[in-house]
Amino acid sequence: MKKILALCAALVMVLSATSALADLVICQNKVEITAALEAFAKVYEEKTGVPVKVITGGGSSDYNTVLKAEMQSGREPDIWVIEGPTGYELWADKIASQDGAEWTKYTSAAYIADGKVVGFPVAVEGYGMAYNKDILDKAGIDPATLTNFDAYKAAFEKLDSMKAELGLDMVVSMVAGTTTGMTWVTGLHNFNVYLTVGNERNDTTYIDQVLAGQVDAERFHQYCQYVALIFQYSDPEMLINGTQDSQLAAFANGKAAFYHQGNWMDPSLVTLNPSFEIAYAPHAFLHEDTDGILVNPPSWYVVNANGNTEEAIAFLDFLATSEEGADYMVNKAAMVPAFTNVTLAPATPLSKSVMEWNAAGKTYDWQQYKLPDGFGMGTLGQIYELLASGAIDVDTFEAMMIDAIAGIAK
Repeated sequence: MKKILALCAALVMVLSATSALADLVICQNKVEITAALEAFAKVYEEKTGVPVKVITGGGSSDYNTVLKAEMQSGREPDIWVIEGPTGYELWADKIASQDGAEWTKYTSAAYIADGKVVGFPVAVEGYGMAYNKDILDKAGIDPATLTNFDAYKAAFEKLDSMKAELGLDMVVSMVAGTTTGMTWVTGLHNFNVYLTVGNERNDTTYIDQVLAGQVDAERFHQYCQYVALIFQYSDPEMLINGTQDSQLAAFANGKAAFYHQGNWMDPSLVTLNPSFEIAYAPHAFLHEDTDGILVNPPSWYVVNANGNTEEAIAFLDFLATSEEGADYMVNKAAMVPAFTNVTLAPATPLSKSVMEWNAAGKTYDWQQYKLPDGFGMGTLGQIYELLASGAIDVDTFEAMMIDAIAGIAK
């Protein structure tokens, strides 16, 4: 009887271990790479026998809402994404150290907190004002001259006057709607233009001011004028009701000369097979010249200290060090890898442009994720939408933004 009980106990332990390994769960925030990541998960299962489930939030659904629901579901993810200090601090008590993981040998972009490596860089990403070079050529606009506000204003005005001739529905394909979940474009990525453009990397002057409830008055005024300019030359319907897909389609189909998005959209862009050359111009909002785009690891994979920790780290090691992982990152997900051992180079247009700007050393930092949780998308995003809808003018927009930022310190 004792032998039978011992065998049963051993069987339970084996089944429990097998169950745990059979349910490696990743919660990630990029809808545009979901299919590629799921395919890579199948490759990993074929190699190791460990199935991987991918849960996605993002695009028109709020990733943080999806992640919090998963955390409360009774089966926490083994791997999930953080986007900076706010995300780390929110989940710090659950996050495992990845010190000594194989992948750490090949990158300088790991997320380090509390003296330990905690985050695997998903990619190096960048964004600026993507442009249709064919359209700009026909309009006689050299994208290399788009390095200040006045140059953009003149270019937008010229393109707007030639919309019928050029087949454009709008000058800029831009979104700002709260109901479509696109306030990350405005309240995070566009707001970061104010925080970092023109600064040396790691210069925290303006984010430090914002976190203290203040702005640089003249710089912020110029920034607000730039936001208003983009909205003025965007399509009103697209601004309020546009989704990530419709925003992309307008640009890919040649109906917009500019596109306010990052290279994370390459996997979706190439499926639409645009027939024109695409690259990035700077978000040059100042009257003085600034010549660079915004490049950084956008997010990091962290591992659950209470989950399948060893298997999760093994998965990330495989992702960073295998040929299959390199192929997934560069060819399938169209990303710019953060790892020195990956020698493949992307052929997709937005990622190619990011690599060129990065190689030239013309980049600015990402500091939007240092904002308080929900502040960028929630508080600021609603104010951007008011301007986009015409409910307020640019002076009121500026005043409301300053007042909201002041509230951080209260």
